Amino acid sequence: MHNRFIVLSQLLCLIGLTPAVAETPVQNVLLIVSDDLKASALGCFGNVVCHTPNLDKLARRGMVFENAYCQGTWCAPSRQSFMYSRYQGKQGTNLGEHFRNHQRYTARVGKIYHMRVPGDIIDGTDGQDVASSWTERFNSPGKEAHTPGNYACLNQNIFTTDLEARESTGMPHRAFVSVAHPGDGSDQPDAKTAAKTIELLRKHQDEPFFIAAGLIRPHYPMVAPQGFFDRYPWAKMALPAAVENDQQDIPKLGIPKSTAATNGIGQYPNNQKRMWAAYYASVTFMDEQVGRILDELKRLGLEEKTAVVFISDHGYHLGEHEFWQKHNLHEEVTRVPMIIAAPGQKSGRTNSITELVDIYPTVVELAGLPIPESVQGVSLVPVLADPTATVKQGALSFQKGTALREKAFAYMRYNDGSEELYDMREDPLQFQNLSAHPQYQETQQALRHRLENRLTQAGIK
Repeated sequence: MHNRFIVLSQLLCLIGLTPAVAETPVQNVLLIVSDDLKASALGCFGNVVCHTPNLDKLARRGMVFENAYCQGTWCAPSRQSFMYSRYQGKQGTNLGEHFRNHQRYTARVGKIYHMRVPGDIIDGTDGQDVASSWTERFNSPGKEAHTPGNYACLNQNIFTTDLEARESTGMPHRAFVSVAHPGDGSDQPDAKTAAKTIELLRKHQDEPFFIAAGLIRPHYPMVAPQGFFDRYPWAKMALPAAVENDQQDIPKLGIPKSTAATNGIGQYPNNQKRMWAAYYASVTFMDEQVGRILDELKRLGLEEKTAVVFISDHGYHLGEHEFWQKHNLHEEVTRVPMIIAAPGQKSGRTNSITELVDIYPTVVELAGLPIPESVQGVSLVPVLADPTATVKQGALSFQKGTALREKAFAYMRYNDGSEELYDMREDPLQFQNLSAHPQYQETQQALRHRLENRLTQAGIK
């Protein structure tokens, strides 16, 4: 039935007619994007410490994609990638523009394409936003590190309430800043994004829409009301598992710039725990804003005709392998949370390998619209119908080389020819690089071959 509607829509488009509302249960799409959120931080992805009740609730009524992977390992390339459904670069019609071309109201609230955080947030500017995507667009400014409250720069072991000399835009230690402020959070960018999104849902509830809400937490600076920090006493935070000489078998290009040895936080084990506490506080604050949006969607009666997609642009390191931040091809960075809750589709969990480039064709198909030829992702509608379905064998990620993540193995090949290989069944934390192990040479050769084929298919040399 659903495919019949898609074919009808495509035929109408070919003869110059576009249905104002597609004959499909999905009339609207609400895309919610978090920033720097690792999948393993969410309750619905197995975390038993971090409180994410609203995303957990969404997960219960939607499909949880356990093995979803980003293509870019930092904000700009990742966001461009999923908005154009291209592995690299931008070509064709972007996602928002495609909905606009089919008479949908489209809006951006907050950060969807790349914005400098905190720079563009403080300035209230558009960053690298693509205007053709939106009927309307709205920024959500905030004071960020300059928010009054208990400020910490944890790799410098600085704690103060003074507003002077705080690490901010373009400064070298800004990634280790947290602020616990005494307010209710309504002045924070994500709270403003939630409020504006709610306003738009009310205003446009009677017309088909594509609304993208971009939340910036838990991206640094990790700012949240004091009450959210109080939920996570730093002394109770557990640091990641570690092994001696962990980086010894990782190629040079596989090690990011920010490590415990280079950024200074290695001197302060307690401050590493404070980083986890601040990250979790930011995640829970972000989750509360998601809850506000979803509660309004339900109150307006829009759940029954709106596909909700929640993703992050990439994951994050908080000391795993003594790595910090992003910009590398290891699991904590490349694996992202993905939840899709759509009318007429199943709820559950799937281990199917998926990529962020797949979001575009998925929501377009759900909405009964044609999928542009420029799109490189594949629709996940078959997985929504059957969680055991497979739409691709592996996922690609890019950073000084390419990673191919399959169900059993993670393989990385860097620009200098160096490699990493991990058996994800036996070593999910990626402690033992098997690339030089004689027993795995046949497997590695097969992965090399499949990687080359995928790159060729994607038009990447």
